[in-house]
Amino acid sequence: MNNTEISITAAYLQETMGFTNLTPEIDLESIRIISYDVNRPALQLTGFFERFDERRIQLIGLVEQQYIDTLSRDTVIERFGTLASYHVPCIVFSRDYQPCEGILEQCRIHGVPCLRSPQKTSDLSSELIRWLKVELAPCITLHGVLVDVYGEGVLIMGDSGVGKSEAALELVKRGHRLVSDDVVEIRKVSDVTLVGQAPRVTKNFIELRGIGIINIRALFGFEAIKDTQSIDMVIKLEDWDKDKEYDRLGMTDNYTEILGKKVKCHEIPIRPGRNLAIIVECAAVNNRARKMNYNAPEELFKRINSNL
Repeated sequence: MNNTEISITAAYLQETMGFTNLTPEIDLESIRIISYDVNRPALQLTGFFERFDERRIQLIGLVEQQYIDTLSRDTVIERFGTLASYHVPCIVFSRDYQPCEGILEQCRIHGVPCLRSPQKTSDLSSELIRWLKVELAPCITLHGVLVDVYGEGVLIMGDSGVGKSEAALELVKRGHRLVSDDVVEIRKVSDVTLVGQAPRVTKNFIELRGIGIINIRALFGFEAIKDTQSIDMVIKLEDWDKDKEYDRLGMTDNYTEILGKKVKCHEIPIRPGRNLAIIVECAAVNNRARKMNYNAPEELFKRINSNL
């Protein structure tokens, strides 16, 4: 999915961030935000609009507020009229600053929402950018189960009925946390980080064939679930194929690609009697060890060579 196709409404921004809406006449649901960058329009308030990116949220901080207070009323109206004429998604005032009626009138004329927050400018700017990067990140949905195992985000994939949900349930019983069952929404929040979460409809639920739908939070408590989790590895479950050669040493790493990022991947063959939960736990711990530069196959290889 292309990042330019992803957007949120100004209404969702206002509700989530707890902003006060100073222009309730404007329909926030009809205004889409597509950029995760935030602009503090200091230069624009002086009348300089070269290379101005009108897609960004405009944040008026303490410095801008003090500069506005030095301008005449007519100049303030002219500058904000020009700023609003670019149809920026919204203008946000920090520190509970109350803009004059002339500013609000220009926002109404051009259909630009004017919002207010009690937060300090630097804190608000950081929080806005962090939140927008997650909300506007490239996103796909995959069929699988996402579990937090010892702090490692393990995405369990495989054909329907192979045992993904059963493995997740056993992991929850062993003290790990479920993020999503059946469908996982994955966002690329940076070049190195994929974050997964459950769709709102299926959050906290697991489907077990023969039993039906169960609510993990209701059965095991709040400690058994997690809202979001970075994806550190993928485990693909498949029926045992006696004619297929499976990796037995782990000397080479295999990867799968999700949203352009390579994620370490293990193919686990399924046979009756195999304890999938323990296998997933071992894979997660081994992945943590590899991050700490410990490699068990290499150590075994060195021991063998030293005894030759």
